[in-house]
Amino acid sequence: MTVSESTEMYLKSILELEHDGEPVAISGIAERLGVSTVSANEMIKRLVERQMVTHTPYRGVQLTELGRRRAVNILRRHRLWERFLVDHLGIPWEQAHDPACRMEHVASDEIADALAVYLGNPETCPHGNPIPPRDGELIEKAAVPLSELEVGQSGHVSHIYREETALLEYLAERGLYPEVPVLVEDIAPYNGPLTVRVGRDQTVILGREIAAHVLIRLDEA
Repeated sequence: MTVSESTEMYLKSILELEHDGEPVAISGIAERLGVSTVSANEMIKRLVERQMVTHTPYRGVQLTELGRRRAVNILRRHRLWERFLVDHLGIPWEQAHDPACRMEHVASDEIADALAVYLGNPETCPHGNPIPPRDGELIEKAAVPLSELEVGQSGHVSHIYREETALLEYLAERGLYPEVPVLVEDIAPYNGPLTVRVGRDQTVILGREIAAHVLIRLDEA
């Protein structure tokens, strides 16, 4: 069965938006892909016909076993290409996402297998997200959004939840890379921004929406 680039983008986006297998709202898929809700609805109908997703009105969309297997392999190709671009071509960490999005659609799973071996079978992409095995399960890393930490809590950046170039550039400018230590120094009242020490001597202020995309592996108490 031939899968178009558009279909692959939808499957990958649904996989990335899922939380513990919960249905994903079509409006969220549309926002993620930058398309209208009407366009997203039409594509979801086609994916339902192809038995790649199920759609329950007023609840959302879920991947079928077939759809999940396809989505995991697409995501695997994407993250492997990111690793190659950063580690072997010297592409900046924050600029690897967009070219990897294009490259994930032109390489087969067999090429991805060879690329994985060439790269030494890396476990994560440059943004800290896990690289799943071919046809395997995507097992997310245990971590807590930075936005949920309290004053005085510390840890290390585990991964960046939402890989978008503008967001990655914003975080890179503030030194927020995987494995960098962080400490919440202050939280403004009324759900205000966080003051965070990054590394040894850099202090940054992050809004909660941005901080929610930075996942932290907490230090042991």
